[in-house]
This record gives sequence, structure tokens and C-alpha cells, in this order.
Amino acid sequence: MRPVDVLTFGFLTFLFITTAIFSRQVPNAHLILSLYASLAAALFILIYSRKKLKNKTLDIIYALIFPIIAVVLIFDSLGGLIQYINPVKYDDLLINIDYMIFKVHPTVALERFISPVLTEILQFAYTSYYFLPVILGAALKIKGKEAEFDRVIFLVLLCFFLSYIGYFLVPAIGPRYTMNHLQGTELHGIFLRDKIDSILNTLEGIKSDAFPSGHTAVTLVVLYTAHRFQKKIFWVFLPVVLALLVSTVYLRYHYVVDVIGGILLFALTVYAGEKYYNRWEQKNKFKNAELIR
Repeated sequence: MRPVDVLTFGFLTFLFITTAIFSRQVPNAHLILSLYASLAAALFILIYSRKKLKNKTLDIIYALIFPIIAVVLIFDSLGGLIQYINPVKYDDLLINIDYMIFKVHPTVALERFISPVLTEILQFAYTSYYFLPVILGAALKIKGKEAEFDRVIFLVLLCFFLSYIGYFLVPAIGPRYTMNHLQGTELHGIFLRDKIDSILNTLEGIKSDAFPSGHTAVTLVVLYTAHRFQKKIFWVFLPVVLALLVSTVYLRYHYVVDVIGGILLFALTVYAGEKYYNRWEQKNKFKNAELIR
């Protein structure tokens, strides 16, 4: 198995055990447990089938499509877990930290810069989070950079899963819900902004997923790996990522401390992920060398 397979099986096991432990207080726990078991079974089947059949379409499903589906379904399941496992909300703490640092509420202070055009641009930047990892992964696949692709997918999924653990530890719903009464100006765009925001609110719901900012952490991991393996894409991504970082607070999805947490999570992901992956590669090369002998 690739490191990303071990990671995915490991995280699904963690979620399965956690859900089972708290099953009495989690509504529809049996459905959530079935989801995790089904994802693990699907991954096992894909690994086995890919090895036996060696089909390009199956390889794309296994390497790129399945991780996307897994991340989406796991994230969606968190809404049925976090609020029952750790119902305490830490928004007051995060708000106070922001105020202690800046002596103002950042989302309120940013109102002086609000304009429909800027709001529209930053909404598209914020939404790019859902596409940047896929674009980078597809580009590496198309160019046949399999080793680089595997490393990128591993680091991106590691960052996703670590951010999910953060949501369990520090549940918070974010300033768009907690500080709406302090905002003097509503955010509106000029074209699709309001529709996109409505769609995101419907799809994501309230999952206590403000801290750390997954948008910040995952996107920085994508930017970091793009710089390593696909420099042309890096220069295209760079202004989008910078705009995305601003958008997290401007659009009131996150507190500034969430973004700081996201930056720290990015650093942890790269440090721990690269260390583990390099060690795995060395062991793999050693095994291959032994087989050749």
C-alpha cells in the first residue's frame, strides 16, 4: 500500500472507533459507522483490483477520484459527530484572542474596505480551495509524475485529516454566525458571490469547523508542493492563494487566530509528513534492492 492508503485506513479506523465509543449519544451512529466501513472496504477493493487488472481508468479512480470522495464524505459526516462528542463551542475564546492581538474585531475592522467587486473576487478565491488540489494532482498525473503525485496526495490528505482532529478538539462555528450582530455592513457581490456563499452554507452547514482554518492549511500545502514539483502552476496559484488567505477573514468565515492555526497546521503537516514519507521511501528502496539481489 502507498502511504496515503495507510493514512486513510488509519484515519477511518480512528473515526470508526471514536464513533463506536460515543454511539449512544450520536444519532444515526450506525449510518456513520457504515459509511466508514464502506469507505475502507472500497479502498481495499480498489487496491486489490488495481494490482490485478492494471486498468488506467481504475487507476485514476483509485489515485484521484476516491481520495476526493473520501474527503468529502468524511467531512460531511463530522456534522453528525462533533456536536454530540464535544458540544462545547470555543468561539468566545477565539474572539477574545483576536481582540487581544488586534484591539479590534478583525471582521468588523475590515468593513472599511468592503466593496462588491472585492467581495466577488475574494469569494472566488475562497472557493478555489476546492479545486486547487485537484488541478495540481491532475497536472502531475497527466505529466506522468507518479512519485510526486503520490507524495502530494499524501500530504494533502494528512492536512485534511489533521484539521478534522482540530475540529474535534476546538469546535467553533466562526464569525459569520457569532459576530453577525456586530457587523454594520452586509457582504454582497456583483455576480455569483451571493449564490456561491449560499451554496457553501447549504453544503457545509454548521460543522464547528472554524479552527484551525483548513482552507489556509490545505491551500498552503498545495502551494508548497506546487513549488516543489510544478513551478509554472505555483506562479499561477500564488496570487490566488494570497487572496484566499485574506478572504477567510474578510468574508467572515474565520477568525484571524483560525488562520494562524492553519499556518501552524501547514508547518506540522509538511514537517511530519515529509519526514514520514522520506523514511517510507528509503525503506521501499531498500526492499526493492533486496528483491533485485
